[in-house]
Amino acid sequence: MMRVFLAARACALAGLWVVAAAPALAATHVIGPDSPPAAFALAVDGAKDGDEIVVLPGTYKGAIGVVEQKRLTIRGQGKRPVFLYDGKVAEGKALLVVKSGHVTVENIEFRGARAPDGNGAGIRFEKGRLEVRRCAFFDNENGLLTANFRDAELMVLESEFAHAPREVGGLNHLLYVGTIKSFTLSGSRLHNGFEGHLVKSRARENHLLYNMIRDGASGEASYEVDLPNGGRATLIGNVIAQSPRSQNPVLVSYGAEGRLWDDNTLVLSHNTLISEGWRPAWFLRVHRDRVEGIGEVLALNNLVVGSGVFELGARGTFTGNRPATLGMLADVVTGAFELPPDSFWRGRVPDPRTALGRDLAPKAEFEWPATLRPIPADRVRWVPGAYQR
Repeated sequence: MMRVFLAARACALAGLWVVAAAPALAATHVIGPDSPPAAFALAVDGAKDGDEIVVLPGTYKGAIGVVEQKRLTIRGQGKRPVFLYDGKVAEGKALLVVKSGHVTVENIEFRGARAPDGNGAGIRFEKGRLEVRRCAFFDNENGLLTANFRDAELMVLESEFAHAPREVGGLNHLLYVGTIKSFTLSGSRLHNGFEGHLVKSRARENHLLYNMIRDGASGEASYEVDLPNGGRATLIGNVIAQSPRSQNPVLVSYGAEGRLWDDNTLVLSHNTLISEGWRPAWFLRVHRDRVEGIGEVLALNNLVVGSGVFELGARGTFTGNRPATLGMLADVVTGAFELPPDSFWRGRVPDPRTALGRDLAPKAEFEWPATLRPIPADRVRWVPGAYQR
């Protein structure tokens, strides 16, 4: 069955039509931009396990919802629909609250969320498994915020987080992951923070792969990546760049708030770490004094751009990492962060597939505006940093 929640100003039922179809196990619910704000919540409430809610292009002012199904997909169709805050959030938390189940949210923009406790989020994820694909989170107190259930899993793919509210003392994070089982961020762009961090995760397993985590000229974030409680963390193929206006010299921080997990390891391979400011940066800070028994710390073939320190205090295996200046990159102004074809460093790093006894080679690269392009599997001439092109 297909249930269509569409705008019809002349309709006595506020734009709700039901179109019968052949019997099926799942239904598709379609929301149009002229529907009343409650239409989305009604669609979510009325959906059964396995259903899909399709949101047509447009701006949805005041649309909120709470997902409690075991399995549900919410998908924007065509040009990305916008869910715009209009004075209220679901359960006092977010524009969309995901309570449990296996939920997929695709091609939706969440904008402007505010809440009484200062933690208004585009999406608040609590339990289960959430996949966020090709979404955007702008001007929210927290773009995406999770709860602290240790069996929860979060995947964020090809999405954008930006424009933290300029609230002094607010410590608004673009993406804030609590104490959950696993967190994957891939092919995504994060920029223009303020006081808070671009990415903060307390998850047991963290996989940051092929992202553009660059605050930008007007950004004033603190850390670009904060892993405050350790855990198993793998960062491969990211561009991580600190703004000249950053409020903290550290780009990647590990363990600043103490140990939470039994297994604590950190791997950085083929990242491009950039300081765009005048002061020296602390590219990687590992807080061994706060996280007892840290296991391996591996750093392979990273490109460290700008003045500052990288290995200081980390105490691990550092191989193939190369220094550079902003002028050595192709074109920082246009976002071309690769080394030019005639760079001295091309072909002068260890093979990441075998150098440390495991395959740590990047398999893709970030592509503007927020997607991935694969790296050919037969590459033999490796380049330090995120870009192999």
